[in-house]
Amino acid sequence: MSEHLDLPAPQVRERTARGASGWPVLAGAVLAVVIAVAVFVVAVQQDTAGTVLGLLAVSVLLVVGAAITVVGLTPVAPGEARVLQLLGRYTGTVRTDGLRWVNPLTNRRRVSTRIRNHESDVLKVNDADGNPIEIAAVVVWQVQDTARAVFEVDDFIEFVAIQTETAVRHIANSYPYDAHDTNLMSLRDNADEITARLSEEIGVRVAAAGVKIVESRLTRLAYSPEIAHAMLRRQQANAIVAARTRIVEGAVGMVELALARLTEHDVVDLDEERKAAMVSNLLVVLCGDRDAQPVVNAGTLYS
Repeated sequence: MSEHLDLPAPQVRERTARGASGWPVLAGAVLAVVIAVAVFVVAVQQDTAGTVLGLLAVSVLLVVGAAITVVGLTPVAPGEARVLQLLGRYTGTVRTDGLRWVNPLTNRRRVSTRIRNHESDVLKVNDADGNPIEIAAVVVWQVQDTARAVFEVDDFIEFVAIQTETAVRHIANSYPYDAHDTNLMSLRDNADEITARLSEEIGVRVAAAGVKIVESRLTRLAYSPEIAHAMLRRQQANAIVAARTRIVEGAVGMVELALARLTEHDVVDLDEERKAAMVSNLLVVLCGDRDAQPVVNAGTLYS
């Protein structure tokens, strides 16, 4: 049961940046430097001033060109991406790992695409019945759209943390800790359904940041200390009542079976008064919490 969120439409979406393998570019830059050094050596051996200046200019241009080219080399580790920005404009994302070459003028921001965990603090909130409870959750998430993670929110890690806490509070307020009606869901008895809805709600909240929720689980769920003892006594009382109800249902069935068998096999002919006495005795024996003490009747059935 996720609440409706009116989130703005994303302004950017991830796209693949233009680039190439960096190894040929690196080899070319090294070769350019070697040629520049060779040209410089040749230049200093010349006697004509014009020739010397020309060769020196070529050598300098080769070194400057190699330096500018090397600036575009970008190492990309597995599990990360580089978001490229040229003069304030998003130009694409590099996800291919290894040494890559991109436009040297771009600003390259590293974004981790690894799977991460976020464990919320223990929150003290009221459940649907108004009882104070303590609740915490762990969320497994991953950046799916690097462009939205970088440009749609200020800090996507903090955004995930805040939205997770908000979703946990909303889920805790929406369901009771214990359901008195078996048709209603509760935080304690329907953990799988609750965590599925928690994942769904967090996913809706963080979609604007380009984040995908892999899984979420409640790590703590308990009544607050000030009411824990009273709620424990209530749970014990409910358990006792449920157990007694089950015992009485079973005892009534056994009494009905006993009377039906006696009548079917014509073992003894009992009037209504003796049937009532037999039912009473059987119920006492079957429903009592202590062993019954048998009394042997040495007389007749009526004395």
